Amino acid sequence: MRIRIINACLCVRCSARWLFPVIAMACFASIAVAQTAAPDFPQQGLKDPGVRGGAAGAGGSFSGLTANQLEYFTDGQVRFQEIDNVPNNGLGPRFNLNQCSGCHAQPAVGGSSPKSNPQVNGNVAPANQVNNLVSLHLIDANGPIREIRFPSDGGVHDLFTITGLPGAPAGCQISQPNFAQHLSQGDLIFRIPTPTFGAGLIEAIADETILANQNATKPFGITGHVNRNGNDGTITRFGWKAQNKSLQIFSGEAYNVEMGISNELFQQERGEAGTPDPAVCRTIATPNDKTNFDSTTTTGVLNDVSGFSDFMRFLDQPAPACQVNVNCSNSINRGSALFQQVGCATCHTPSMQSDTHPVAALSNQTANLFSDLLVHNMGQLGDGVTQGSAGPNEFRTAPLWGLGQRVYFLHDGRTSDLLQAIDAHALTGQSEAFQVIQNFNALNNPQQQDILSFLRSL
Repeated sequence: MRIRIINACLCVRCSARWLFPVIAMACFASIAVAQTAAPDFPQQGLKDPGVRGGAAGAGGSFSGLTANQLEYFTDGQVRFQEIDNVPNNGLGPRFNLNQCSGCHAQPAVGGSSPKSNPQVNGNVAPANQVNNLVSLHLIDANGPIREIRFPSDGGVHDLFTITGLPGAPAGCQISQPNFAQHLSQGDLIFRIPTPTFGAGLIEAIADETILANQNATKPFGITGHVNRNGNDGTITRFGWKAQNKSLQIFSGEAYNVEMGISNELFQQERGEAGTPDPAVCRTIATPNDKTNFDSTTTTGVLNDVSGFSDFMRFLDQPAPACQVNVNCSNSINRGSALFQQVGCATCHTPSMQSDTHPVAALSNQTANLFSDLLVHNMGQLGDGVTQGSAGPNEFRTAPLWGLGQRVYFLHDGRTSDLLQAIDAHALTGQSEAFQVIQNFNALNNPQQQDILSFLRSL
């Protein structure tokens, strides 16, 4: 073991365009780290196998649902795929996209950001607004779907307005936020959609199970802690910072924030920077989405938010390409063991059990999520936003189930390369993952490649 001083700007692949803002900050400091004589970062010749081909292995309902539960799943799926517009649904006045499944599309409905960005290619917003964002390099036709937050206030600032869209009131003349100014001030960060597969199982995991994992002795300097609801004190678990308590809240907030549709959980229109938009911009009464008490069908009574929740709650966890040590390749089997050995599984807990649940298909089931649902200090990978007890440098351990068919990685979608995503976990010694990544880097090339193969099998 020896001590080396590593300039932080050497701790990243500096040829990667997505790291320029990080490099600008990191190159001002040096850090002392204890390590072996192994290379600091993965050796040349390694390659991310890329998005796994074949069947999606995701997007269907849990087996074991009753006929009635399956009916609610199907109804919710239809709502999840509906395209909302201004006059009929109350889209906007500010929004990021007009369809839930537009954001959650890869590799099937309910997933993560597709490779082709519908914010640019989907004809969802006036061309001048889209072109403005493309010219600022905030969105790209072949990049991830993004929402924009300003760290100065922590909130989402929607990309588009309904001004110029069909059905928008003539008197509604509102403009996009001044993204160029915030970009020049460094007051702008991105988030991409999180996959919703298996979300019902995550919702069904008992607080006691998460806490037992949190309180267990952990190696490699890993700690982590839960995020909690500020009112009842129970553990929150959905979103990049585990900031949302339930699928119902997750759905209601996203409907309001991402699509500008008010609902029975979030009843007011958002406006911009705390200032409501003019009343003339509201095309239908608020809340736009509401319970349909006069419906003659059971599922028809539901509001869209409840439908979205049912769809995600009954959406099965992704199936891996193979079962380790049963029908996987030797490389994948070795990669699974090495994943544990170097410490990746310390945060990316392979599985947790759901609690007893009223829905039998969700009760006492194994959730193969590869997450502890805790938030961890990620050093310079943090985004400067605090949500609940998740601080500016902290993120929830992203579940890895379905990773093999995911296109974009990390909270901001900065890379499609697993190696770059792994590197970014240890931009500085402040990250809890720093020693784990050093362990990974101490492996030889074939061993590192085995871990990549394992990850792409998930």
